[in-house]
Amino acid sequence: MAATLPMLAGALAFGIPAAQAADSPGRNALVGTKPAWATAKADKGATSNSAQVNARVYLAGRDAAGLAAYAKAVSDPSSAAYGKYLSAKQTQARFGATKAQVAAVKGWLKSAGLKVTAVTPHYVAVSGDVAAAEKAFGTQLHNYAKGSRTYRAPAQSASVPEALKGAVLTVTGLDNAPHKANHDDQLPPPDAVFKNSGPFSSYYGSNIATTLPDAYGSKIPYAVKGYTGKQLRAAYGAGKYTGKGVRVAITDAYASPTIAYDAATYANKHGDAGWTTGQLHQVLPKNYTKTQECGAAGWYGEETLDVEAVHAVAPAADVTYVGAASCYDDDLLDSLSKVVDNHLADIVSNSWGDIEANQTPDLAAAYDQVFQFGAVQGIGFYFSSGDNGDEVAHTGTKQVDTPANSAWVTAVGGTSLAVGKGDKYLWETGWGTEKAALSADGKSWKDFPGAYTSGAGGGTSKNVPQPYYQKGVVPKALATANNAAGNRVVPDIAAIADPNTGFSVGQTQTFPDGTQQYSEYRIGGTSLAAPVISAVQALAQEARGGKAIGFANPTIYAKYGSKLYHDVTDTPTGSELAVARVDFVNGIDATGGLSVSVRSLGKDSSLKAVKGYDDVTGVGSPANGYVDSYRGH
Repeated sequence: MAATLPMLAGALAFGIPAAQAADSPGRNALVGTKPAWATAKADKGATSNSAQVNARVYLAGRDAAGLAAYAKAVSDPSSAAYGKYLSAKQTQARFGATKAQVAAVKGWLKSAGLKVTAVTPHYVAVSGDVAAAEKAFGTQLHNYAKGSRTYRAPAQSASVPEALKGAVLTVTGLDNAPHKANHDDQLPPPDAVFKNSGPFSSYYGSNIATTLPDAYGSKIPYAVKGYTGKQLRAAYGAGKYTGKGVRVAITDAYASPTIAYDAATYANKHGDAGWTTGQLHQVLPKNYTKTQECGAAGWYGEETLDVEAVHAVAPAADVTYVGAASCYDDDLLDSLSKVVDNHLADIVSNSWGDIEANQTPDLAAAYDQVFQFGAVQGIGFYFSSGDNGDEVAHTGTKQVDTPANSAWVTAVGGTSLAVGKGDKYLWETGWGTEKAALSADGKSWKDFPGAYTSGAGGGTSKNVPQPYYQKGVVPKALATANNAAGNRVVPDIAAIADPNTGFSVGQTQTFPDGTQQYSEYRIGGTSLAAPVISAVQALAQEARGGKAIGFANPTIYAKYGSKLYHDVTDTPTGSELAVARVDFVNGIDATGGLSVSVRSLGKDSSLKAVKGYDDVTGVGSPANGYVDSYRGH
């Protein structure tokens, strides 16, 4: 099974349910429902019949192939159907599951002894014991070793009765390994307060570290205190646009209880336009789950960063925060579906993800279906590409992140950004950091340039075939790294991500004395790049008279090679670059001492930002003229 997975996942990636004859006559296999890790060698025997299963049967709708085809056509500037979006109601009527399909699926599940716990436009959720699940899905459930843990999974692909052929897209939940996302920020603020120590630069190069050792043959500047909206708007060519009339949604897990206060305080302190009444909305679940396991408080900083970054770059855009009940895929999928089913926004910023190895084809199919439903309505999804470069240092295996690997989303990579005096754009490098500490005598950097710490996620997918819009732009060596036929390469576009040239964010945090107070710190990660690009797209949508851009990749690649992008490389000045950083050892004040380090820029694991398209920054970052280029589109 494992050897054919990439191909089968590929069929699913463009939303066509891959059906094939099952071992048992009269049934249709759901390809990709047996995870690659459920091998004969790892098999620990049958799962107890009385163990409980919670599963979701995703509905393929009345025309899965038609949905994928229409999603492509409305998103492609060279297509006659370009921009001919459907409403949420029209989309459901044309491509959603029929009442008869839903009734048939429910009847089949109940007859096997499973209890239907929820029905949505996208899936039927069920619960019951293993014996009932095995009967329904025509497969034995076994326990398998995965790493140091044991999880349940189907011993063969799950299947559905022949009569339901075409009605069921996939089933999730038969395997119980965790499917969850991490928020992609480089310095997730803990529940406790986090502060940066000075000295700082106010713009790039404003404060040179004259008393510290040289790096790469010269004195280096101190890291910026944290760029503001004014600086980012100037760097990415916002001009007079503010995002007026454009709706942006942000998805994360949980919800910060102080977001309205924090966002208003931050805007006020940094000269961003104030939030108007009703400009910030929250759509939240009734109950939250897995708050311990998912580290709920760590997600507050993520939401805060996303909301403040969107507003800093597109201060008049309407922002809706859609919080998931947990960091698990099922709940994150629900939050994306809420945006699509209720058309809450045209642009959706998502700063979370997981490694591709953890994504099973069943989940890939469920995500892609939501993204296609969105594309048909003129909704574009933007995902951060990850913060661990090629993932080797983090996981031991070279791989990309997901859902950024989907052919139906815009994957946002990361840069280190230099904004100079008078808000002038100087340059960007690909974001990748190596860190060396100051020696005890203060005269040199220990083991310079030091160890790799973090960088923009990127590379070549193992599972997703090359989408048509990347052909002729992505270098062949990248596209064919895992497969001669060519696969999806990540990212598509990039913006500021390096925490060493990061963004200033303001959040209510817990101080050592137990009080909760508003405080500011510098942050980065592709968690910053995603909302910045989402905000730039809001400006672009305003420029084209408010008409939705929708799934943007075909348009982004059509502009490739023009002056509309900064072509980002690792050495934009011709020499190696670094900044000096001083941090509080205890994260709040000087009582625990200071740590001084040099952070080299443009060192993203094995990934390289080079001239033209690359797997750190995609086509590059938006330059002056990018936003305006959407006028009259």
